[in-house]
Amino acid sequence: MVFHAAWATLLGIAVGSLPGLTATMGVALLTTLTYSLPREAAILVLICMYVGAIYGGSRSAILLNIPGTPASAATTLDGFPLAKQGRAAYAMSVATTGSTLGTLVGIVMLVALAPALSELALKFGSFEYFWLAVFGVLISGQLTSGTTPVKGYIAGILGLMVAMIGSEGIHAHVRFSFGFDQLNGGIGLIPAMVGAFGFAEVLMVMWQPKAQVVRSEGEKGAGLPRFMEAWKYRVTVLRSGIIGTLVGLIPGVGEDIGAWASYAAARRKSKERDQFGKGSIEGLTAAETGNSAVVPGALIPALTLAVPGSAPAAVLIAALFIHGIRPGPMIMIEQPDFIYLVAVMLFFATVAIFIFGISLAPVFEFVLRVPRERLMPVVFTLCVIGPYALTQRIFDIWVMVFFGFLGFALRRLGYPMPPLVLGIILGDLLDKNLRRGLTLSDGDLSPFFTRPFSMVFVALIVITIMAGIPVVRRQVGRLSGALANRGRGT
Repeated sequence: MVFHAAWATLLGIAVGSLPGLTATMGVALLTTLTYSLPREAAILVLICMYVGAIYGGSRSAILLNIPGTPASAATTLDGFPLAKQGRAAYAMSVATTGSTLGTLVGIVMLVALAPALSELALKFGSFEYFWLAVFGVLISGQLTSGTTPVKGYIAGILGLMVAMIGSEGIHAHVRFSFGFDQLNGGIGLIPAMVGAFGFAEVLMVMWQPKAQVVRSEGEKGAGLPRFMEAWKYRVTVLRSGIIGTLVGLIPGVGEDIGAWASYAAARRKSKERDQFGKGSIEGLTAAETGNSAVVPGALIPALTLAVPGSAPAAVLIAALFIHGIRPGPMIMIEQPDFIYLVAVMLFFATVAIFIFGISLAPVFEFVLRVPRERLMPVVFTLCVIGPYALTQRIFDIWVMVFFGFLGFALRRLGYPMPPLVLGIILGDLLDKNLRRGLTLSDGDLSPFFTRPFSMVFVALIVITIMAGIPVVRRQVGRLSGALANRGRGT
């Protein structure tokens, strides 16, 4: 197990370090290479890849000013200014400490929250699962699409439409196959994800310009951990870890939102606010702690509800099914030790990123100097081999290519990918539970709105939609400002 944790984490860091190779793509590609491994070893390898890739993104964010993964976008704000000041290795050691502590905070919350959420989920019926799926797609579209929620909603609806293709889950009636027998079984999740995140990334990398690596030679004690800084900013670390984990609980939102939310909270509360964006240690710590804490947080709904908290967690759910593990509310009954086993796997990955982070910084700088154009043919080859190895169907390669071009086009047009993936994942959940709920209520829609948990989800969905309307946001802002002024006046 230690050997698998070591090589998978190292590979994950290398994948995350290279701009264009994301954590989702790394987990998706590695899933196709773990078929022959024992179940526990395969899950350990994928979790280590996930943790390593999220951490590895900080390398290129600091040295290139280009986030290796979207999760490290906030890291560039203070990491790259430190690198330009000749303190690149120092910044990397701060990032290592922040990532390590953030993941540990997330692990503690995973162990504390997952059993309780699993028990709560046992009270959900078809009506609640329908609204949970709708909420997941909506909130993912809202939070990952920047200033244009409509694009996020469109991406989510596209994912739901893709999920409707093939035999439906209750009566096996074939839908939207358009006469193609190959579509009777639906669109495979792994080929679609490898295409949307793997082949699309290859196309994006070939489209983007090259970047220049900042050198870090000459720093004394460059690779040593920065626990003194972490202790100085212990409140920031704890707050960022909690924020990151809670963001991970929200379906489909992901590590980048966790990093930005943690960074914004740290800046708002900081006594050194003017240093943010100029090489702030506190800002760098907050960003790295926040994005790393999202990983355990995203696994909480993935394991207990089968609803992914991030795009890599979505791939991980597919991998769990492939390896015979059924995530969902019954997991604490059928396999009560599995969540704690996942926590141990996360701890192994955390120890590995700490050891590799402080000992192999020069190696990662070397990795960043490998021309991306030479790596892309290798990645494309893995994109082709992976989906084919699962089913031995040429059709799945064409599915991968189609989603690759679709993902490339959507990214160029500014559409986020997580809602698309979440739509594909949650489409089956939404469809089955809508029809099952209508069957149970004999066609009556009222249980979808009158049951207690259903009412909570409906309220959250309405608030989410209203928050995405600019006019409503402005009115709420004005009302809040007026109430605040009135309170100060009295």
